[in-house]
Amino acid sequence: RGAAFRAELLEVCRTIDGRAIEREDHIPEHVVEALRRVGAFGMKIPPRYGGLGLSLVDYGRALMLVSTVHPSLGALLSAHQSIGVPEPVHQFGSPAQKQEYLPRCAAGAISAFLLTEPDVGSDPARLGTTATPTEDGAAYLLDGTKLWTTNGPIAELLVVMAVVPPHDGERGGISAFVVEADTPGITVEHRNRFMGLRGMENGVTRFRQVRVPAENRLGREGQGLKIALTTLNTGRLSIPAICAGGSKWALSIARQWSTERVQWGRPVGEHEAIASKLAFIAATTFALESVFDLSARLADAGQKDVRIEAALAKLWASEMGYRVADELVQIRGGRGYESADSLAARGERAVGAEQLLRDMRINRIFEGSSEIMRLLIAREAVDAHLAAAGELASRDASLVAKARSAVGASRFYARWFPGLLAGEGSRPGAYGEFGRLARPVRFVERSSRALARHTFYAMARYQARLDRKQVLLGRIVDIGAELFAMSAVCTRAVAMHRADPTTGAGALRLADAFCRQSRDRVEQLF
Repeated sequence: RGAAFRAELLEVCRTIDGRAIEREDHIPEHVVEALRRVGAFGMKIPPRYGGLGLSLVDYGRALMLVSTVHPSLGALLSAHQSIGVPEPVHQFGSPAQKQEYLPRCAAGAISAFLLTEPDVGSDPARLGTTATPTEDGAAYLLDGTKLWTTNGPIAELLVVMAVVPPHDGERGGISAFVVEADTPGITVEHRNRFMGLRGMENGVTRFRQVRVPAENRLGREGQGLKIALTTLNTGRLSIPAICAGGSKWALSIARQWSTERVQWGRPVGEHEAIASKLAFIAATTFALESVFDLSARLADAGQKDVRIEAALAKLWASEMGYRVADELVQIRGGRGYESADSLAARGERAVGAEQLLRDMRINRIFEGSSEIMRLLIAREAVDAHLAAAGELASRDASLVAKARSAVGASRFYARWFPGLLAGEGSRPGAYGEFGRLARPVRFVERSSRALARHTFYAMARYQARLDRKQVLLGRIVDIGAELFAMSAVCTRAVAMHRADPTTGAGALRLADAFCRQSRDRVEQLF
């Protein structure tokens, strides 16, 4: 089903003028309608609710495709079904809610996810929007302002996060609500404009005594933060897919230009300085797709907790995707910095390399900034250590309590630490089943143990102060992200080679090139 849908979607994409979207800062209604006709707004929604029921892998490949036409199309579709109404309703909605909203979303009723506020970014505990229960308990009254509401200005349905105050013996807390966008009291006060993603509908939405029926609440009162974080975990997987799509486009342009452009009697691609950039873009493009593919397959296989994989994929893909765009601009030189319309106006091919750079930049901020991703991943990585350390990791614990915890921690590490000193990766012939990629796989295994040792040393040195060492933790996470990418690349390349040795030979070469580049970055980070 995924391949058939992509074929239909490709035909739609061929009719879309991406330059017009960029120029007019707007996705025309006929484009939205064409996406509706092929079912693009219901890609992940189960067929019983009118959707296509695509896997995350096929969904991501569709996002790659539309994003090469214009990335605001990817933003429109992913904001709707990665974090908009379909995802939280599918995961947390009642049978009645699923029947009410999922068919509408599949048919093309655009939705948006409203969490961020003017004074609340990465700290949702400070949420200011309130949902006050009415006296009869039949509804809630929403008051507050939401910022950066992707799809908000054009949405028909909204998922709104708001704080329910304590009432009638209930604790309240952050809760999630499905809200009809035309409900009285809702106003879109401003459409935001950005350095990139022109055409994306993103605004400021205000709620003034907006009456929302109690049956529109998703889950229990106080469950909203869990719903938001779970939704964002899945939503983060759309970022590496979109980055991979942009990188594929960059590779196509870079290869073509490097062949056409001649300097000093040779195509610029034959000069080592440019050839190295081409190698970086090609290898990284393969890796971006591999990282998405592995993460999405884990989620599709039913692995419920993909928080770390999704966060690592989002972090690494957004950083490397931006580097790819930057290298494309450098390869194109002055033409890379010049806009597509300006190039066309003077008779050259309209190539928006500078647009890609602007569009890619937001991915390091979307769905949790790189800095927040590093802290989130680091916290997960040291959880086992914090549990073992007990009061040792507490700033307020007494010396007696710390001493008691030290005894328990010593037992834990006496069993755990010796395994970090040597492993299969230290044996020269290990992982022979990976063929020419056995060496990088051994490097991943050895480096993973070294990274665990570094984490242990950091815990021992800083103890309760470790959470404040954000630069150190960030470096640890960046090493882990590179090792994750190397693992994804080697696994995919070997699988492709086994499936078809002829075409798979190219995958092995790309994987080998990427692992060499990644190894250099890991060694610098260590």
